[in-house]
Amino acid sequence: ILHQLFIGDSRDAGIAALLETVFNQVLRAQSAEQLGADKYERNEDRTALRNGYYERGLTTRVGKLTLNVPRHRDGSFSTELFTRYQRSEQALLLSLMEMVIQGVSTRKVANITEELCGTEFSKSTV
Repeated sequence: ILHQLFIGDSRDAGIAALLETVFNQVLRAQSAEQLGADKYERNEDRTALRNGYYERGLTTRVGKLTLNVPRHRDGSFSTELFTRYQRSEQALLLSLMEMVIQGVSTRKVANITEELCGTEFSKSTV
C-alpha cells in the first residue's frame, strides 16, 4: 500500500487501498466494542456473538472501496461510518445533482461518472 502511495500513476489506487484498510479496521473495532469482547475472546461482559461479515461497496472520490461489515448473531451491529443504504460519498452525489441541475443529460452524467470514478450509475440513480 505504501509503495502505491508514492508512485504517480497508482496514487489514487494506493489511497483507496489505505482508506479501505482503515475503514475495515474501524468496523472491526466498533464490532468488538459493541460485543464487549475481541475476536475469540471469552469473558462475561460479552453481549452477543459474531456471525461473519458481508461485503459492501462504497464509492468515493478515490475509487470504489469494498468494506467488510461485521454481523452479529442477534443483528445488533450498527455503525455511523456510513448511513444506512448510503453507497456513495455525499460529495459525489452532490456533484451529480449539480450536473443535472445545470442541464447535463442523465446519459452524459452516467458517462462522466463512469470515466472519472470507474463506476457506473444507472439513469434512475442519476
